[in-house]
Amino acid sequence: MIVVDNSESSRNGDYVPSRFDAQSDAVNLIFSAKTQANPESSVGLMSMGGKGPEVLVTLTTDFGKVLDGLHRTKIRGGTHLATGIQVAGLALKHRQNKSQRQRIIVFTCSPIQEDEKTLVKLAKKMKKNNISIDFIAFGELGDDNTKKLEAFNENVKGGDGSHLAIIPPGPHLLSDALVTTPILSGDNTGGSGGGGVGGAGGENGEGGTGSFEFGVDPSMDPELALALRMSYEEEKARLDKEKKEKEEKEGKPNLEGIREEDEAQPLLNKEGEASGSGNADGGGEPEKKDDVDGDKMDTA
Repeated sequence: MIVVDNSESSRNGDYVPSRFDAQSDAVNLIFSAKTQANPESSVGLMSMGGKGPEVLVTLTTDFGKVLDGLHRTKIRGGTHLATGIQVAGLALKHRQNKSQRQRIIVFTCSPIQEDEKTLVKLAKKMKKNNISIDFIAFGELGDDNTKKLEAFNENVKGGDGSHLAIIPPGPHLLSDALVTTPILSGDNTGGSGGGGVGGAGGENGEGGTGSFEFGVDPSMDPELALALRMSYEEEKARLDKEKKEKEEKEGKPNLEGIREEDEAQPLLNKEGEASGSGNADGGGEPEKKDDVDGDKMDTA
């Protein structure tokens, strides 16, 4: 389940184009990544702002329903983090495929009203129910919010991994920064669930980009990924061709030398078998001797 923050704080424009629109782009990315990683995966959507949490879309593989849910979401009121997580947990409990792992991804960009003790108690309950919870914190990144989220994350972490990604404002898109976090790249970037704290880069950033071929997520930009792959294969073929031509050029003089040496070999041996240059040499000496004898006879 993806829980979006549609409180009044999501109107702010410190993230491009706004906090809520940035969440919408990130929801698109998460849906594509999860459903393409496993065809059996399903994603639901709910909001936690306004008068109370609302389930917008139950677990589905149809992205059109998720888009419709985002378009129907209205920005209003404050946020209800604890209640929203509990409702998301109930929605996961009623999933059709009971063998699927349960995970909740929560966007939060507004001040957290609940106290730390309440959140820690909820975290232990979620861990007991084998529900992994990822937090994507942006917008309101004060010490109070960060401390509460870190406490929640420390108590909810389990074998499947629950991550906390704190993404500060900047010129980058929220979805672009999200790619480098273990929330999308998986648990192979390290064992610490809170590794995303302090930004989207660093250790987890390296692991995130390394998990995609050529550093590009095919689910985000399939055309770019295909173009990079084709370019890589063409360059590889060109290098192989150059290497082959170089090897042929280096081996050609040796082969020519062998042929010339073979041609210089006499085709007739000393016994006179087979004709060749050796016959001329052998026959030349007797002819010279006859000439000398003839001269002597004339002189005599």
